[in-house]
Amino acid sequence: MGSGKNSSTAARKARIEEMRRAEQARERRNRALVVAAAVVVVVGLVVGGVALVDSRSDSGTKGAKGTKGSTASGDAKNSGDSGHFTTGKDGVRTWSGKLSRTHVTTSVSYPMHPPVGGNHNPVWLDCNGDVYAKPVRDENAVHALEHGAVWVTYTDKAAKADVDALAAKVKKTPYSLMSPYANQAAPLILSAWGHQVTVKSASDPEVAKFFATYVQGQQTPEPGASCTGGVMK
Repeated sequence: MGSGKNSSTAARKARIEEMRRAEQARERRNRALVVAAAVVVVVGLVVGGVALVDSRSDSGTKGAKGTKGSTASGDAKNSGDSGHFTTGKDGVRTWSGKLSRTHVTTSVSYPMHPPVGGNHNPVWLDCNGDVYAKPVRDENAVHALEHGAVWVTYTDKAAKADVDALAAKVKKTPYSLMSPYANQAAPLILSAWGHQVTVKSASDPEVAKFFATYVQGQQTPEPGASCTGGVMK
């Protein structure tokens, strides 16, 4: 029994480490592409400066006319979610219903706090073991959950020892993040895409279980997507 669990844990750690290396490789390729693109842009500006100015002017006029209707949900305040939480025997609350995944650039009114899904900002919150000392934007954090992250949140009623212990766990866990969150029903809450649980302390067995199940778990809409290069501290 113990051997099976150890093998499963080792396989999971190896899988996360492999994704981490792949992510770093993608970042290196992306940086190279950005440099190449910048060179092309500079050359284009030098060669076709006047034509480019005229073109940008025309494009700006068209964009101004089309802005209102450009991303249907771009001006939406609603999360696009529908449904409710169902609580399992282990205390984990699972969202039963629709969790929208449209990118929006405005604030979103979520039906749950912290949110476990819904329309969100196009830029994710860095979630590579990042611990934030100040509250973060829901819309960016939800995007991190879409990438398979577990989000640990706490209020000022949480014991400092628990906050410190959870922060230490997050720091050594890729695809996780942590931040203070005033508007939640309990001092300590763990969230993943479509799932959420309240824990009593950092030593609550549900902490390890939730991380093992939902860090890049089966609920992840975009497994392997980056947890770096988004919104920084």
